[in-house]
Amino acid sequence: MSKIRKFASLYLTNFWGVMNDNLLKTLVCFIAATWVDEAYKSIVVNATAGALVFPYLIFSPLAGKLPMYCNKVKVVRQAKIAEIPIMVLAIVGFFTQSVWLTLGAVLLMGLQSALFSPSKYGLIKDIGGVEGVSRGMGGMEAIAFLGILIGTVVASFMAETNNFLLISGALLALAFLGVVSSFTLKVKEEKTAIDTSANVFKFIKSTHRLLKKYRGMKAVIHFLSLFWWLSATIQIVLIIYCADTIGLTPSETGYILAITAIGITLGCVIGGILDKRFFMLGAVPFIGILMAILLAVVFAVQMPAIPFACFIFAVAFLGGIFKIPLDAEIQKRVDASELNIVLAFFNQVSFIYIFVASATNVLVTMFLPTKYVFLMLAVVFLIASLIFVFNYRTVLCFFGRTFIRLHYKVEHKNRELLETTENQNLLILPSHRAVIDPIMLYAELYNVRIQPLVDEGYFKIPVIGHVLGLFNAVEVPDLQKGRAGVGKVRMLDSIIGENLANGSNILFYPSGHITLDGQETIGNRHLAHSACQALPATTKVVAIRIKGLWRSQWSRYKKTHTPSLVKLLLKSLLLLLPCALHIIPRRNVLFEYTDITDRVREWSTLSKLEFNHKMEEFYNEGDFCEK
Repeated sequence: MSKIRKFASLYLTNFWGVMNDNLLKTLVCFIAATWVDEAYKSIVVNATAGALVFPYLIFSPLAGKLPMYCNKVKVVRQAKIAEIPIMVLAIVGFFTQSVWLTLGAVLLMGLQSALFSPSKYGLIKDIGGVEGVSRGMGGMEAIAFLGILIGTVVASFMAETNNFLLISGALLALAFLGVVSSFTLKVKEEKTAIDTSANVFKFIKSTHRLLKKYRGMKAVIHFLSLFWWLSATIQIVLIIYCADTIGLTPSETGYILAITAIGITLGCVIGGILDKRFFMLGAVPFIGILMAILLAVVFAVQMPAIPFACFIFAVAFLGGIFKIPLDAEIQKRVDASELNIVLAFFNQVSFIYIFVASATNVLVTMFLPTKYVFLMLAVVFLIASLIFVFNYRTVLCFFGRTFIRLHYKVEHKNRELLETTENQNLLILPSHRAVIDPIMLYAELYNVRIQPLVDEGYFKIPVIGHVLGLFNAVEVPDLQKGRAGVGKVRMLDSIIGENLANGSNILFYPSGHITLDGQETIGNRHLAHSACQALPATTKVVAIRIKGLWRSQWSRYKKTHTPSLVKLLLKSLLLLLPCALHIIPRRNVLFEYTDITDRVREWSTLSKLEFNHKMEEFYNEGDFCEK
């Protein structure tokens, strides 16, 4: 079966549902808003958007529990069947021109969507496996925004004709098509293994505990929720901005909304393809910053319709690419048996953001011109992108790698030695040439999960201490400052042994300090010797020899003290532009990887000093000794 055909039934079920959601919502925004005084028009539009998302805040915990009692496919089918009477209620509302009935129908559609959304997205991994997550999420979201596109455009034209029979037929037809598609789903499901409370507050508390095992996942969920803030805000504000500022008709506004949906759809497709081939999660903060810049331009420059549409398309396209790697990260990292719970929690969080979007839109437009909503979005995305970088390990590493490579030309030799089999883990022992090489190493190895041992002094630097927490770093006492840490140092042997036995990848520097004279000196240090004496059978030992950093500003070359890491980092930021323009040439740096597992097993039978001497000889071979 082709990759697309595997997801076809799920895609279609999602498409008809999303299209009907947006057809109904947009019709209410355009038509029901005309049934009230002009002063209440904005309130009806924002209330309609809020009604569709409010049930997610209350009923997401229940949605996470449903697969405990029946399979996910059944949840989806029952939800689609319930869509038919909801559409009947909406039709009665349009016939009687009742704002309350049409808003009630939107609210019930929100409830229906909230109850089956975790099951719907939980089926992606069941259908495609982990390897199919990026493609499945990309296709799922592209289809969803195609549904938004068609539903929004069709609704904008229907609003001008205001043909009751046409509106009624479209709403019912889409509901029936959704039911038919849901009954073509055939999936071998992974059961939800844990139960949770349907109480909103207990659910949030228990899911927060669950997410502790997925370090950084809460940051992913909150950052991804910003996409839904953006999407909801843009969709609401365009209806008002296009009419009041640019002077467009409802159908012309529909074109702008369609262009927005096309941009997101294409972005989702491209994002799914790129995420399959590259580490796109690392690019997400850069995309967020670029979106902030475009939104700031839209705020600052009042444009005619066509240039405005181009800028909005660019923001939407980048938004689609922005979204998929974050979606895929949830699917990839969370166990299938717990995925439904995490997705329900994500729905709850994301729709809190959407609900806040409606509220902030009302507040901003009450006191300021509508264009200030674009400025608000720009500021939020800029700040959030920077916050996310410092709250997700792999993203921070990739972000750092991007800037480091503006300063250095980095070469890796035999990096493939870091690849491991299913039951194998790593003990990584690098040489220590300068204060920058740990940062460079973690950045370059962004896709390898490493737990480092780090000198205690770095934990006391606010930002760096927080970053070390992302790596679950182990604090190493500095014995040169006193003997109080002797007991802690002795405990490190057992900590390293336990973590290696549990399958963690451990990294530490055998010398414990940067080189003072260009050659590696381990001296009387015992940590590497002790670790290799108790080395688990499943652990591979990889040594890294580094060349090119001695005599740099980061080294002890012609210095009496170790350089200040913070001062040099700030100096490097100031030199980013000259380095990017190649005004300052990049320094060549080599990382050479060597599998020394057999050697250290043999050397570990020697005394500590003999072992260290063997290690020193290895690190200082040939031109790696830069004395």
